[in-house]
Amino acid sequence: MAKRGKKYIEAAKLIDKDAVYEPAEAIELVKKAAVAKFDETVEVAVRLGVDPRKQDQAVRGVVVLPHGTGKTKRVLVFAKGDKAKEAEAAGADYVGDQDLINKIQQGWFEFDVCVATPDMMSEVGKLGRILGGKGLMPNPKAGTVTFDVTKAVQEIKAGKIEYRLDKAGQIHAPIGKVSFDADKLNENLKSLVDALNRAKPASAKGVYLKNISVSSTMGPAARVNTTSYR
Repeated sequence: MAKRGKKYIEAAKLIDKDAVYEPAEAIELVKKAAVAKFDETVEVAVRLGVDPRKQDQAVRGVVVLPHGTGKTKRVLVFAKGDKAKEAEAAGADYVGDQDLINKIQQGWFEFDVCVATPDMMSEVGKLGRILGGKGLMPNPKAGTVTFDVTKAVQEIKAGKIEYRLDKAGQIHAPIGKVSFDADKLNENLKSLVDALNRAKPASAKGVYLKNISVSSTMGPAARVNTTSYR
């Protein structure tokens, strides 16, 4: 087990690891327990009552957080002609087709999210191994393969995040920064959990929201009362 520093040990005293808090209280405690010198990200871990090995229970989707994540994402759009102009007008950071594909093949990764128009996917597919390994491959389920590039770019810039069930049956997602007002973090958390509830697989049995905890990047976690969201 990693050795904890003095600051972490002091911060951990603020949170009872065996207690379950109401969402607003959990967020207040996480803000108080954040002691790093930078503006830490507030992260959520949700354990779901699903079987991650079953394809029909692979929870995945996107949600636009009402107050964003505190980080402006650099958006790359693979598009041609009018769609390329549309992407530029919408605020995409990089727009192109074969030129960008060539750059990425040479090891360039100065972007956070990729969007592609469907007609570009046969070419973009050649980057499958490179982009897929970094979780950057455009995907229709995530709304990143679309002809509506304006909507895609604007939503990503506004705070759209993708969530995906991991092999342990958990969802991990950012909901903002420690510097955010607690109310804004609470609203972002509610938006994420509401989206997870809407994504509940029909085949999931028993308790769906098993465990929710919030923490800052370097701080201790606080458990959240899951019944607040049922």
